[in-house]
Amino acid sequence: MELLHKQNERTVKLVVYIATVLVCAIVVVLNQKWIPHPVEFPSFIYKLPALNAFLNGTCSVLLIASLVAIKKKNIALHKKLNVTAFVLSALFILSYVTAHYFIPDTKYGDLNHDGMMSAEESELVSGIKPIYLVILLSHIFLAIIVLPLVLLSFYYGLTDQREKHKKLTRISYPVWLYVTVTGVVVYLMISKYYNY
Repeated sequence: MELLHKQNERTVKLVVYIATVLVCAIVVVLNQKWIPHPVEFPSFIYKLPALNAFLNGTCSVLLIASLVAIKKKNIALHKKLNVTAFVLSALFILSYVTAHYFIPDTKYGDLNHDGMMSAEESELVSGIKPIYLVILLSHIFLAIIVLPLVLLSFYYGLTDQREKHKKLTRISYPVWLYVTVTGVVVYLMISKYYNY
């Protein structure tokens, strides 16, 4: 039985690592200039970045509520909140990939809709851009790292391997929370530069 359990865990880890590599590869490929992007597409696509921020913000609230639930030893509520956050995060990934396929990247500080930027705005953008880049780069880097950690945390939690779940969640939880919160922050900082 122990051997079967270890074999299952190896298989799950392999699937988790393959899924992580695939998601990262899709995102990287979609950000390449040589990928042909459709010229025409439904207008709802432009609402996806706001939806993504909403999904991230909702996940942040759910993760905090989940921590409160487990501190109160309410395991059933803890599971429900985490499964909901997991489903919303999966929807986020689908929405994010879809948005990046259709919408060209926006750079922080790009000209606004009328093509003009005042000297004060330009100075402000120059001052804030390094902060934005630190938040964005840490968000991206930790989003890549947290994906397998969250998937494995879920596996341990759903298979009632509590010690492994607790040990891994001490790492995955704060990183996942950081990623969801900074996802909202990045959206709030960049959205005013959208050219659509």
